[in-house]
Amino acid sequence: MSANPADALAAHSRRARPLTAERLARRRFLGIGSASAAAVALGTGLFSTRPAVADNRGNGFAFTLGVASGEPTHDGFVLWTRLAPDPLAEDGMGGMPPEPVEVEYQVALDPRFRRVVRRGSAVASPELGHSVHPEVSGLSPAREYYYRFRAMGDISPVGTTRTAPPPMSMTASLAFAFVSCQKWDQGYYTAYEHLAEEDLDLVLHLGDYIYEYPIEGELRGKVPDHLLVETTRLEHYRVRYALYKSDPHLQNAHGRFPWLVTPDDHEVDNNWADETSQDDDPPEEFLRRRAEAFQAYYENMPLRRSSMPVGPDMGLHRRIGYGRLADFTMLDTRQYRDDQACSGRLEDDCDARFDPGRSILGEDQREWLVDGFGRSQARWQVLGNQSPMTRTDNEVGEGTSVWMDPWDGYAADRERVLDAAVQRGVRNLVVVTGDRHQNYAVDLKADYRDEDAPTVATEFVGTSVTSTGDGEDISAEGRLFLDANPHFKFVNEQRGYVRCTLTPGEWRTDFRVVPYVTRPGAPVSTRASFTVQDGTPGVLPQP
Repeated sequence: MSANPADALAAHSRRARPLTAERLARRRFLGIGSASAAAVALGTGLFSTRPAVADNRGNGFAFTLGVASGEPTHDGFVLWTRLAPDPLAEDGMGGMPPEPVEVEYQVALDPRFRRVVRRGSAVASPELGHSVHPEVSGLSPAREYYYRFRAMGDISPVGTTRTAPPPMSMTASLAFAFVSCQKWDQGYYTAYEHLAEEDLDLVLHLGDYIYEYPIEGELRGKVPDHLLVETTRLEHYRVRYALYKSDPHLQNAHGRFPWLVTPDDHEVDNNWADETSQDDDPPEEFLRRRAEAFQAYYENMPLRRSSMPVGPDMGLHRRIGYGRLADFTMLDTRQYRDDQACSGRLEDDCDARFDPGRSILGEDQREWLVDGFGRSQARWQVLGNQSPMTRTDNEVGEGTSVWMDPWDGYAADRERVLDAAVQRGVRNLVVVTGDRHQNYAVDLKADYRDEDAPTVATEFVGTSVTSTGDGEDISAEGRLFLDANPHFKFVNEQRGYVRCTLTPGEWRTDFRVVPYVTRPGAPVSTRASFTVQDGTPGVLPQP
């Protein structure tokens, strides 16, 4: 089916490298889109028409996957829900009929919806897994709103969300949290239970929302057999999202705050890079898998129409402004990267990782990022990043042993980005990162090969929500990182989330951790806190 031509052009213009004849042929073979332009427009509420099925009572509660919002601007946001009365149905359709269903939505100033300020409808089509993504605008800046949906005779839970401040305002403060890595079969989502009780403006999810592996461990016997396979097809991915989203704490966290999201590798395949899968599958086969994984990601996230996949390509790097206090730049370090150097493993000597011709961002995305540095008037530049930008040396003393999948495998790109931030006068660059299942507070150096290189930015790496289980305060590996990397100021290996509070003069990071996730009910505490002072890169510990 045909996709919106403007969307297709925009998506392909973001490609990292020119499409060779071979690469273009692959995409033509795959088709430029998995859902029609009409289905996408109807799902965003851009226009609406009464669908074939407007009511379907008696088949179970429609809103089993909850509600969400995201992509806030000063005058609006995206709302999301997906109809799924039987969320784990093997065909991935959530128990829905193969017809479109009208979904009404309301936005109000109060939780009882006595002061409704926006109402409308969108169409949940089978082409997009009966998800809707209405884009609401024309609202007041810096304000909390309530929203809900109605479909199939059911009313959804009520969500709360917030608009960003006016574009040129210097707001007094901003609070957000970031999370990543939430393998469902490795623990309870207690971190989300506590995160939902915070007073936040925004949540960033930095990747590994699902894991493609078969459900493992003692939970194998407690889920349907069709979840005991690796996700490779659209129906697999849809059911996997439904399983993860069945958790009430995750639903509550989505329903409390607007989210900004970006995927890492496990939403598709471990350590994938552009057209290359972990197992070096034929590119045509992997691109088909990637297209279906991206479609399921879009269907299950509060994303705008501009992020709708076009075949195996998806527009994920974007900026969201919070007045003149902060710009959030969400990066995509998977679609445009070169394959990992030196077989992608932990390597002692790998000269290829310094090759200036190799990139983790791709040339087009890097130029877009750097151009944004020069044009932004924000006090704090926040990069939402999937895997550590800092050097993580695993060898004390002479020699360097690093993983090839993070930015260490693309050292020239790291140096170009950090140098560009300096050259364009970025006042405060702070990178927030997921992936590692560990908490770090680190100084970012202009060149890690030079012991005297200045600190030019700051990075906070957040632990997992559940992945790898309970964790511990610090392991032998964590102590090795501290010994081998003098720019590391903190390492912790418990589960949890990271809370950040920004003012014009200071950034504060609190590492919020739980002592266990393999049983429910864990308390939360702040393991450590650090600040960054306006105009002075690098982390400062707080008592």
